[in-house]
Amino acid sequence: MKKTRFIPLVLASLAGILLVIGMNSKSVPTVSPLADRPVPDFALPSLQQELGSITQASLKGGVQLLNVWASWCSICKSEHAYLQQLATEQSLSIIGLNYRDERKAALNELAQTGNPYKKVIYDPKGSLALDLGVYGTPETYLIDENGIIRHRYVGALTPTIWDQQFAPLVAQLKE
Repeated sequence: MKKTRFIPLVLASLAGILLVIGMNSKSVPTVSPLADRPVPDFALPSLQQELGSITQASLKGGVQLLNVWASWCSICKSEHAYLQQLATEQSLSIIGLNYRDERKAALNELAQTGNPYKKVIYDPKGSLALDLGVYGTPETYLIDENGIIRHRYVGALTPTIWDQQFAPLVAQLKE
């Protein structure tokens, strides 16, 4: 009977080990349930202009990145400098989707660290993020000129991820 007492301990230990492994694993590309489909229809305010509205139509007309971020997200902060670099070096727009954040905190974050975004969609309730299937922050979507989602990456965007996953698709979409 003493052996059966250890079974829950062993199972809990295994679950803990799997959790640690999962938390330490690198982010991987994730197929979006919306792959090759349009960005869901939405109308949300601009972060910078409370009265301004941004819609699905604003994600058409050129190859763009849609970057889901929040001021409270430490991983978002780690990718921020690279997003600024991309914004200056690449000929594509980066649109921010500010996810479940306080407007003032998000504006302060951009004022302190710089703003790589052409525009920022303010999504305090996470409605657009939910429609996109966002797991958490950061996530980055590649959107073609017709507003169609072509790629999704969950995690911090880095030069390696850009070169391996995004750059070839961007070049293909701009042909």
